[in-house]
Amino acid sequence: MTDLTVRIDKWLWAARFFKTRSMAADAVTGGKVELNGDRVKPAKSVKVGDELKIRLGFYEHVIAVRGLSEQRGPAVVAQALYEETPESAAARAKLAERMRYEMPKGTESGRPSKKDRRDIRRLRER
Repeated sequence: MTDLTVRIDKWLWAARFFKTRSMAADAVTGGKVELNGDRVKPAKSVKVGDELKIRLGFYEHVIAVRGLSEQRGPAVVAQALYEETPESAAARAKLAERMRYEMPKGTESGRPSKKDRRDIRRLRER
């Protein structure tokens, strides 16, 4: 690519953080993405070396931009566009482990039964 910058919404889509470019733009507008510690608009340019914080659900990714692309390609190419910080990866793994143990038993699939709802209510009242 000849340009030295790319729009942040295009980059997030090309790096496969979001399924569509409009979803990426909505996330940026909604404050779920920070560029070098600042909230930005979807048209803000990203360059190599920038740091991004991306909140996806419960998880927060802190990444450094290593490459630029305006086109969505294979996952292997997309993974080469960024590098996640070790602290971010460790924090996400720790959160995933904690969430796995905190999930109430019996509610993994479908609607909770009457007994499950009673148990949940008892836990919340404590």
